[in-house]
Amino acid sequence: MAHFVLDSYAMLAYFRGEVGGEQIEKLLNETVAGKHTLHMTCINAGEVYYMAYRNYGANKAALVWKALHQFPIHIIEVDMIFTLKAANIKAQHKLSFADAFAAALTITKKATLITGDNEFDSLVGEAGFKVKYL
Repeated sequence: MAHFVLDSYAMLAYFRGEVGGEQIEKLLNETVAGKHTLHMTCINAGEVYYMAYRNYGANKAALVWKALHQFPIHIIEVDMIFTLKAANIKAQHKLSFADAFAAALTITKKATLITGDNEFDSLVGEAGFKVKYL
């Protein structure tokens, strides 16, 4: 079974109906059918929420948050050890701190990151890091 990690870019593309959103919808449906597992850190889920809030208001953000928790996505809470992994990635690469959490989860789960954000290019191949761009 394939493991995928979703970052905020991927989920925002889905919620906004942007390019790549249809690929996320397909992954969600395939996950329900038992073909994949999907993961996301609570940090990246929070990023989706605050961006929805900032752009569309509190009511829309609340709907997005509820949907995130109803989708077949394992939302992973982070601890100090995981935070240190993300911080080490951030220290060595030019990417946002939230993106470092997505990268750390991708490496930890031996998964493939699903994103449209090219900030992850510098990580490709490192510690088995794999990415699929929307």
